[in-house]
Amino acid sequence: MEPQDPSRAPDRLAAFAGRWRVAREISDARGPDGQFAGEAVFTPAPGGLAYHETGTLTLGGQRFEAARRYLWTEPAPGELLVLFPDGRPFHALTLAPRAAAAHDCPPDDYRLAFDFTGWPVWQVTHRVTGPRKDYRMHTVYSPA
Repeated sequence: MEPQDPSRAPDRLAAFAGRWRVAREISDARGPDGQFAGEAVFTPAPGGLAYHETGTLTLGGQRFEAARRYLWTEPAPGELLVLFPDGRPFHALTLAPRAAAAHDCPPDDYRLAFDFTGWPVWQVTHRVTGPRKDYRMHTVYSPA
């Protein structure tokens, strides 16, 4: 059974549960550019879904094993709040076919654009700017 579009699912957060292939392109105006290939797994956790991403980051011709973790919560129907592992908020968004989010981390500015219009394939683009940052990170998630 194909996952249900999270902007239409009765339990929106549950639509993300399971395994996803992750393909990420990083375009850095200050170089070098990079790619990430791996997997993200959403599993039930107290208060929401634990997100655990693992894979290989290729940056400047070098390969690294990489991982990241978050907690995805749904404080109100259709409202997602993504937390860092230590409980600090990363960003919030209202689920819709296209959604936007921001992360306030002065002096840097993080803007996120989510696209669920091709569900179950979905995408998120991070645009990060600041005194020492100027990159775009585009990630495509597809069912594993």
